[in-house]
Amino acid sequence: MAKDNFIFGTRAVIEAANSDKQIEKVLITRSKDNELQNELLQVLRKYKILHQFVPFQKINRITKKNHQGVLAFISPVKFYDIEEITTRVFEEGKNPFIIVLDGVTDVRNFGAIVRTAECAGANAILVPEKGSAQINADAVKTSAGALHKLPICRTISLRKTLENLKNSGIKIISASEKAENNYYYSDFKVPVAIVVGAEDEGVSKPVISISDEFVKIPILGEIKSLNVSVAASILIYETIRQRIN
Repeated sequence: MAKDNFIFGTRAVIEAANSDKQIEKVLITRSKDNELQNELLQVLRKYKILHQFVPFQKINRITKKNHQGVLAFISPVKFYDIEEITTRVFEEGKNPFIIVLDGVTDVRNFGAIVRTAECAGANAILVPEKGSAQINADAVKTSAGALHKLPICRTISLRKTLENLKNSGIKIISASEKAENNYYYSDFKVPVAIVVGAEDEGVSKPVISISDEFVKIPILGEIKSLNVSVAASILIYETIRQRIN
C-alpha cells in the first residue's frame, strides 16, 4: 500500500478533514471517554465523511506506527455533488447522462467503466459510499486518467439519491438479465441514469424498486453473463448512438 494513500493519528485526521482534503473513508477503533475522538466524530459527521469502527488489530495490519486507533484513506480524486451536476446540465439545455455503479467493487472494472464513460461524454459517475471499489492509484491507472476528468459522485443512500434524480426528470434504467426487453428498444435520448450492478448479484433490490425500466443485453453463447465493464460499455455507447442519430 502506498505510503501517501493514508494518514493516521486522531489530530492529523481532524486537520485533514478541516482542510478539505479528499478523504475516502476513516477507520476508527472506538475509545470510551475520549474527548479528541469525540471531536473527530463531530468533524466527520459535519463533512459527511464515511467512517467505520474496526478492531485495533485491523489498523495495525495497515501501519504499526503511532496511529492512535485512527487511520484515514486519502482519495486521489475530488468528489462532486450529483444533484449540482444534473442541475447544471439541465440549465445548459442538455439531457443528463449519468452512469451508476451499484456494488461494483473490482478496481479494474471500475476504472475501465470510468474510462469508457469519459470517452462517451457522460456527465458523472455515481457510486454508493459503501460497497464500491476503492478509488486508488490502480483505479486511476486503469481509467487511463479519466478519474481526474470525469466527476465522481458518492452517496450514503443510492436509492434515495436515485429517487431524487427521478423526481427531477431523469429516467432510471437498470441492466438486468431478467429484463424482458433488449437494450436497443429503450429510449436513451431522454435524461437518463444507467445502472449496472455487481456481476454476481446484479442491481440491488432497493434500486430495482425505483427503476423506471429494465434492459438486457442478448446472450447467445453458453456463458450467460458479460463482464460488468463490457456490459456498461455497450449501454453507454447505445446512448451515444441514439443521441448522435
